[in-house]
Amino acid sequence: MNLLFFIIGGFIIFLVILLLFPSGSKTDIQDRLSALDDGSADSTAALEATSELRKPFSERVIRPFLARLAGKKDPKEFKKVQKSTLKKQLAQAGYPGGLTVGEFVVIQNLVRVICPVSFIAFALVINPQLIVMSTAIGILLGILGPRLFLQRRIANRLHAIQRQLPDVLDLLTVAVEAGLGFDAACDKVVEKMRGPIPDEFSLTLRHMRMGQARRDAFKAMGERIDHPDLNAFVSAIIQADQLGVSIGQVLRIQSEQLRDKRRQRAEEEAAKAPVKMMIPLVFFIFPNVGIVIGCPAVFQIIDELNKTGLAN
Repeated sequence: MNLLFFIIGGFIIFLVILLLFPSGSKTDIQDRLSALDDGSADSTAALEATSELRKPFSERVIRPFLARLAGKKDPKEFKKVQKSTLKKQLAQAGYPGGLTVGEFVVIQNLVRVICPVSFIAFALVINPQLIVMSTAIGILLGILGPRLFLQRRIANRLHAIQRQLPDVLDLLTVAVEAGLGFDAACDKVVEKMRGPIPDEFSLTLRHMRMGQARRDAFKAMGERIDHPDLNAFVSAIIQADQLGVSIGQVLRIQSEQLRDKRRQRAEEEAAKAPVKMMIPLVFFIFPNVGIVIGCPAVFQIIDELNKTGLAN
């Protein structure tokens, strides 16, 4: 059993090292330049092989493996509703790791197998009597783990979008009022800022450059994120584009409204704080205060009773 445990542990450590410390060096650009100077087919083939070997382990092995497994699955096996829901969740999460729907399903199935097996092996090494509980925990984590991870990524990204949107609208307002067009202002947001909204703007601008109308591109962005504040912004932009209203004025109004909403959320959270503080006060702080104040009095009463008993 100990040998099995060491083999599994060594394999996991080996994978972690390969993922955290991918192969590669800073001489890639020099190799490319030298190969271009040579100009021969052999040097080009050698350069392609070298650059392929210098890619991270996850790009050389793991991603092709997931792509092959995902390619073997027939998309008709997934229900349309489940597939569309999962695709929407991945879009809201920002496609973590560049995963597609098929690759995420493959990872989910692998986790459902690896987690119970790992917990069972751990229970066999530590204490075989815990094998039932370990199996149950492994199955539960295998089923809920990927979904919880995805939901957590969605919540964090939507929260970041909610906090960043007023600043993005301020930059858009300044850029538009300075004389830039709306598309150029979106380019400035992508250039000057980092975060989920600039990433979505970059994707939307690429769709527009490929020929998609501005209305459809921003409508698709709103559907991908599905956040109330961003949906209001997209609706205002589409209406301003249709009616010919000044986009600068619309952006300024949207920015003021979002800042008012953020201030109202902060006031709401501040109003909830005393209620939330009651739980630790009642269960953790008040008992300790009672012990600190009451214990000396209890000891004094016991001493007085002992003295009175001895006197009698």
